[in-house]
Order: sequence, then structure tokens, then C-alpha cells
Amino acid sequence: MAEVQVRPAALEDLPRLAAFDHGYSTDYVWQMDLREDSAAGEIQAVFRPVRLPRPMRVGSVRDPRHLAADWNRRVCFLVAEQDGIVKGYLNLVLASSPETAWVTACVVERRFRRAGVGSVLIAASVQWSRANRLKRLILEMQSKNYPAISFAQKHGLVFCGYNDRYYPSQDVALFFGMALK
Repeated sequence: MAEVQVRPAALEDLPRLAAFDHGYSTDYVWQMDLREDSAAGEIQAVFRPVRLPRPMRVGSVRDPRHLAADWNRRVCFLVAEQDGIVKGYLNLVLASSPETAWVTACVVERRFRRAGVGSVLIAASVQWSRANRLKRLILEMQSKNYPAISFAQKHGLVFCGYNDRYYPSQDVALFFGMALK
């Protein structure tokens, strides 16, 4: 079997990428507990993994039919393929923060997950970001996307923030980042 290769996406890749299963299954969510202590002038946000009573299937947070809009905003849009089969993609844009790359989508087709395709895509995005003198890489995901949270942590990205009601579904977004040296 050939190695997974990463290349820039082409416009003709978009229909195939849109047809991927963008959803995921999870047994855990990151639950947020927000507490405000007016007397002490403190606000605390605590996140903790909580096991669900049964696995939950979650659909795509964004409509994959809108990949063309992502394509038009792209700075670095990569696909991973092996033996001529496209197995995943990653879209990276420049953040409003200076010198920061923002991964808005890292998707591996369901039947190819847990085989290193996402790892190859993240490594390629880090390499591209360093080559373009960026200093930070941020990956966003839903708080219920425990597989993506575990993936980010496995690759050295650390929790660096959240945004309540970030997605069209009003879900909480978690941000994981890494400094690029």
C-alpha cells in the first residue's frame, strides 16, 4: 500500500469532498460550567469530559455543500490521497490574529478514519504554516466532538479558548492551538 500523499486541492475535488461523511460518533462531550462570583469579581469557565449514557451520532457542524465558500476563502486547502483515492481534506485560513493559521476543517472520510490520514494532514498544515512564517496554529471543533479533542491533544495542540454559540447550530466551539517554532 502506498503512503498517504498530501497535495493542494483542486476545484474538481470539491464534489467528492462534499460527499464525505462529515459527521462523527462520540461517547463523551466536554461539558462547560460557567460560574460568576460577583463578590469576588471572578468568572470561571470549567470544561470537563462527561461520558454520555450511550454513543451519540453528530452530523456536520457546517453544510458540506458550502465547500465552495471555503474554497474561495482558502489560503491552504489540502487533500490527502492514497492509491489515487482521496481520503481527507484540511482547510486553513489566516486568522484575524497576526501570524496565525486557523484550521476551519479537517475531515477524513469515515471509512478511512483512525488510519493516520488526519495526522498527515495536520503535519502538512504545520509544515505549510512554518514555511509561511506563521507563529501559531489553531484548530476549532465543537465541544461535543470528543474524537477531535483527543486528536488535537494527541498532536500537541492545547486548549486555548472557546466561543459560546459559535456555530450555526449554536454549539460551543473549542479552540486548541500550538506555537510554531
